[in-house]
Amino acid sequence: MPTNHNRVTVRGSERSPHHGAHVDGPVPNDERFEVTVRIRRKTSLQSLADGFHTDKLPMNRRYLTREQYASSHGADSADMAKVEAFAQAHNLVVVEKSTARRSIFLSGTAADFARAFGTTIEHYEHDGGTYRGRVGPLTVPAELDGIVEGVFGIDDRPVAKPHFQRRKMTGGMQPRATGESFTPVELATLYNFPTDLDGSGQCIAIIELGGGYRKADIKAYFQKLGRPAPKVKTVRVDGGKNHPSNADSADGEVMLDIEVAAAVAPKALIAVYFAPNTDKGFLDAVTKAIHDTTHKPSVISISWGGAEDNWTEQAMTSFDQAFQTAGALGVTVCCAAGDNGSADGEKDGKAHVDFPASSPFALGCGGTKLTASGNTITNEVVWNESADSATGGGVSDFFPVPQYQNTVGIPPSTNPGRHKGRGVPDVAGDADPATGYVVRVDGEELVIGGTSAVAPLWAGLIALMNQKLSHPVGFLNPLIYQPLAGKGSFRDISSGDNGAYSAKQGWDACTGWGTPNGAKLLQALGG
Repeated sequence: MPTNHNRVTVRGSERSPHHGAHVDGPVPNDERFEVTVRIRRKTSLQSLADGFHTDKLPMNRRYLTREQYASSHGADSADMAKVEAFAQAHNLVVVEKSTARRSIFLSGTAADFARAFGTTIEHYEHDGGTYRGRVGPLTVPAELDGIVEGVFGIDDRPVAKPHFQRRKMTGGMQPRATGESFTPVELATLYNFPTDLDGSGQCIAIIELGGGYRKADIKAYFQKLGRPAPKVKTVRVDGGKNHPSNADSADGEVMLDIEVAAAVAPKALIAVYFAPNTDKGFLDAVTKAIHDTTHKPSVISISWGGAEDNWTEQAMTSFDQAFQTAGALGVTVCCAAGDNGSADGEKDGKAHVDFPASSPFALGCGGTKLTASGNTITNEVVWNESADSATGGGVSDFFPVPQYQNTVGIPPSTNPGRHKGRGVPDVAGDADPATGYVVRVDGEELVIGGTSAVAPLWAGLIALMNQKLSHPVGFLNPLIYQPLAGKGSFRDISSGDNGAYSAKQGWDACTGWGTPNGAKLLQALGG
C-alpha cells in the first residue's frame, strides 16, 4: 500500500458509528462482498441548463436519450481504465461496469478492500442489530483524486426506512366509515385527476429496499377495484429480490406503492427495482432505474429515506447528481418526505429533513389529513397526529436553497447555527393513516397511510400527464414554483404544523404548494 502522502481522501466519505453502536470485533479478512465506485462525469450537465433546468414548459424542453447521455456525460473511458488498474493492483475483481451509471462494481475480500481504501473494517452492534462498518474517511491513490467521487458498500448498515404507517385497529378490523379511508381511485377523483387517461405507453419505476409482492394479491385487489390488473415486472439489483413474507413487514410498502401507482395509471408498466437496504443498494437501484434502456421509466417513485444526518456527504451528493441526470433524461423523481414530523424520528431535539426527498432535484411529497363527503373534499389540513405520526418537512442542513425556491419565503432552520437551505416538501397528498388508503397486503385488506402513499400517487398522476403531453414533464420543480404557482393547480393547505414548522398560505415546509388539482395541473403544463 502506498504511503499516506501518496493518497488523498475521497471527499465526503467520512463515516461515524451508528447511534449507540460499539465495535464487536474485526470482519474476517477473507469475507467477500461487493463495492460500487462512482466516477466523475466526462462533461458537466450545466451546459444543458437551458434544456431542462428552467421554467420552460415540457414541450419546449430538450431531453437527452439515455444513449446520448452515456456518450456525452457518462464516465470517461480513461478514468474507468485508471480505476480498473487500481482495482487490479489490489486483487479486486471488476464484476460489472457502466459508463452511463458512472459506476464500477468490484468484488473482493475485506482485507483487500481495507488496503485499497485505507480503512479498518469491523463488525458493529447496536440496538437495531449488527452491521459491517468503518469510521473516518476513505482514501485512494493521488492519481485518482477527483476521479473517484464515492465508494459504497464497505459499510452495510441499513440507511433508509419505509415511510408507511398502518392504521391501528382497536378490537380487530372495524368497518370503515365513509370519508375516513379511500381507495386510490377515490383519491384520484377527489384530486381531480384527468379521467380520459390510463398511463398507456408509460413505465413507473418503484424503488424497494425489502419486502415483496404476490401476484394473487394484485389480481384480487384490482378485481375488487374494477380495474385491469397492471403489468408488474421485478428488476433485481445487487442480489435484491421480490421476497414477500407477511403484512407486518416491508410488504406493506411494496404493495402500497404498486397498488396506488397502478390504480391511478392502470396501463402503465410498473417496474419494481428490489435492492438491499444499504447506501450501495439504494444508489445502485436508483441509477439502474434512471439508465434502464429496456423499461425506460419516465417517473420514479421512492418511499424510503432517512434523516440527512444519517447519510454520508458522498451519498447525498451522488444521489443528487443521479436525480439531476434523471431531469436531463426527462425522468421525474418523486420522494416521500417522511412520517415522523419535523424531527424525522431523531431524538436529539433538532429538526431534520428526510433524504432523498431533500435533494433539490427530487419532488418532495408531504402529507395531509383529508376528509370528504362523496366526491368533495370537506377538510384538508397538515397530517399531524403525534411526533411519530406526522408529515416530514422543513429546511435542509446540507443542500442550499435552489434557484426555483428563491422567492417562496423558506423559513430559517430552527437548528442553532444553521441558516436557510432547501425547503421540503414541494407537494403533498393524503397521508394520515386515520384517513388512509385501502390496500391489500399478503391476503389482508388494510388501511395504510404515510408519505409513502403520496410518492406513488404523484408518480401515477405524472404518468397520466406524460401520456397526454407525449413529452415527459421531467424535472417538475422549476415549473411548479414559477410559471404554475397560483394557477389553480394546487389546493393550498394553510392549517396545521409538523412540529417545528407551520402551514401558511402559499408554499410552506409542511405540505409545499399543497395537494394536486390534476386536470388543472395538466392544463397548466400544456395539456
